[in-house]
Amino acid sequence: MYLIRVAQLSFCVQSVENHSSLDVSIVEKLQQNTHVQPVVLQVQTKMAQVIVTLKIMPKNPEINLPSLEEKVKDKIKVFGGEVGKVEQEPIAFGLKALKLIFVMDESLGSTESLEEDIRKLKGIQSVEVTDVRRAIG
Repeated sequence: MYLIRVAQLSFCVQSVENHSSLDVSIVEKLQQNTHVQPVVLQVQTKMAQVIVTLKIMPKNPEINLPSLEEKVKDKIKVFGGEVGKVEQEPIAFGLKALKLIFVMDESLGSTESLEEDIRKLKGIQSVEVTDVRRAIG
């Protein structure tokens, strides 16, 4: 829906299949009929939610995974994400990877800064985004 404010009057115009339906002719007609200039032309769009899976490899099997998990959750929260699920994936010889699945707003953009912050934590070998999906609904 497009919202056009003309001085003290507000008009709502339903959009159709493409956004070009609200073109200059509508604005010109409003100007001619009301003899005032449009003040605001505003289009509102909502960004989607994104589900991200991070795989974090510790340097060795002796790393305290519950402690590491809490530190990573804190980093994700500061970034603007919300952790939904945490799994431990056995790799080999007692080494386990942490897999954190979290939701973030698409407007936050790339997770590169988050990955870099997590890499700086003590005991981290690597951080990898293994899956990114847009949430439906």
